[in-house]
Amino acid sequence: MLDATGEETASGRPDDRLPSVLRFATELVAWVATPWALAGVSWLLAALSVVVLIGLPTCFATPGDKAKVVVAVPGWVTILLVLLQLVAAVVSSWFAWPTWAAVAVTALAAATVVTERRRWRWLAGRR
Repeated sequence: MLDATGEETASGRPDDRLPSVLRFATELVAWVATPWALAGVSWLLAALSVVVLIGLPTCFATPGDKAKVVVAVPGWVTILLVLLQLVAAVVSSWFAWPTWAAVAVTALAAATVVTERRRWRWLAGRR
């Protein structure tokens, strides 16, 4: 257990204030870019993508990672859900937006991966 400038919170969970901001920013991009990219293919796929990208992480969470867990899942599932968001944000931005925006989203996702490593190690040990 370390203080606010350290690496862990009182619960043993890594302090992830910066990773949380980057993760949320990437999620927002995924929620916007994915339906945007799919809208030309099918409005139904576009709507379904929003349901999947927002609904799955809302319903499934690892105990100790969120304050309120609807359906408890092991840590590796939470890691996969974050990776789904990251991949959706990057791939969709390249299809939906100009190159400069897609490059910025790719950089955001890369920064998210780098800052998430400590949390992912912690999640990998959760069952």
